Amino acid sequence: MTLETTEVLFARYGPRYRWFATVTAMIGTISASITTTTVNVALPDIMGAFGIGQDRVQWLSTGALAAMTVAMLLNAWLIRSFGQRKTFIGALCVFIAALLLAGASPNEQVLIFARIAQGAVAGLLQPLSMYTLFRVFPPAQRGSAMGIFGLSVILGPALGPTFGGILIDHFNWRYIFYVAVPFSAVAILLGSLFMPEREEGGARSDFDWTGLALMSVFLACLLTALSNGQREGWYSSYILTLFGLAALSGGAFLAWELFVPQPLVDLRVLANARFAAAASVAFIFGAGLFGSVYLVPLFVQTVQGFTPLAAGLLLLPAGLMLGALMPIGGYLSDRLPARWLIMGGLVCFALSSYWLGSVDANTPFWMLVWWVVLSRIGLSLIKPSLNVTALRALSTELLGQGAGMINFFRQLGGAFGVNLLSVTLDRRTFFHSNALASVQTAANSATADLLRTLQDLLAQAGAPPELQSAGALHFLGRVVYAQAYTLGFRDSFLVVALVFMLALIPAWIMGTAKGSARA
Repeated sequence: MTLETTEVLFARYGPRYRWFATVTAMIGTISASITTTTVNVALPDIMGAFGIGQDRVQWLSTGALAAMTVAMLLNAWLIRSFGQRKTFIGALCVFIAALLLAGASPNEQVLIFARIAQGAVAGLLQPLSMYTLFRVFPPAQRGSAMGIFGLSVILGPALGPTFGGILIDHFNWRYIFYVAVPFSAVAILLGSLFMPEREEGGARSDFDWTGLALMSVFLACLLTALSNGQREGWYSSYILTLFGLAALSGGAFLAWELFVPQPLVDLRVLANARFAAAASVAFIFGAGLFGSVYLVPLFVQTVQGFTPLAAGLLLLPAGLMLGALMPIGGYLSDRLPARWLIMGGLVCFALSSYWLGSVDANTPFWMLVWWVVLSRIGLSLIKPSLNVTALRALSTELLGQGAGMINFFRQLGGAFGVNLLSVTLDRRTFFHSNALASVQTAANSATADLLRTLQDLLAQAGAPPELQSAGALHFLGRVVYAQAYTLGFRDSFLVVALVFMLALIPAWIMGTAKGSARA
């Protein structure tokens, strides 16, 4: 029986097979990525359903991103060992099971576990789809192919919050996980027809389980320490132990990968100067991108009082704009220097985040929409150019590793970005709360007038005298915290703007670095 390799499928379907494979890869990637940011509009509802705070609920994003990051390193081995078809179909079957588990989760622990499984599948499918498109398109059209790939990765998260908001408003937050099930089923059917089978003969190579374990320990310890440091104390023995374990496991991982015969990560790809610079851009870009996507829905729901549907609609114009511009960005990346496209996109993102740094409870809806749209214009310039520049610098045998690694660095940055911005939001809110509370004294005439007014209103409402003062002070405390929370968001958005400006440095280096062999 003839194996249905890429060459056999091209012979069977002709040039149109290129588009059959593209549509299959896109549907699979959108299915796996649609819940990546959809869950962000459901965070307040999930916090209320399980009675948890921001330090716990942020693991729904951080855990998925961390799993996505580690899983991207499995891509090259799975393709070599099982082929694209089996990897694609198997991953989507696991994804459907994780979606059903998340929708029925009885507590936050089960939900976080299901989110980690979903993130792992998304981490497998993104580089697999990227690799598939890079193989079926000729070199002159690979920039356009990366534009299509970028569209598939981003379209799900861009449109997902809107669908999620509709489902939450009309049903409840559990239904946001069910929406991806039919897409995944269609992708499995198409994958059985159009994904190529394993092309390499012979025995399967050994898997680097030690490397995977060391990387998992590194990420788990580091992200746990960052997410719990504010509550446990940054200098507590628990947090310092976690940081120490992260440092040891991270160092051991690098040492192991250098000497093991069949490494999980082929560090030869980082010896290529252009690829290394592109990976640095991807890391910083991922931190800012996923961090900002986490902050915006949380801000508009907790500060401005938006419904989940309104929060999703806020992101819809940006998603539509991205869908229109991503193929154009891919077209331009085949014809213009990638450095200028990437740097222009980073500046757009930085400006968007800088303007978001001035938000408050009264910021108009359409102004927020415009600021988010500007960031998506930047994304349409960055993503195709970054991917195609990174992979063009590699020889053919390193393409699988390169596809996994460039996505790995972006997702690793995203995991750190969400976690660190959550910490930043907490710390800056605490800082501003103390600063604002310190001036709420009897000597402050504005505060005294407010308390008197509140006491009079409570008296008119029939509150007993012993509760009037306490009620006025409680309301003042809520006002102070709300203002501090808003200022914390402002500071966090400004940190995101700074992150994007820092990414300009490796972007410039990437344009001057010389790659080795070109694929």
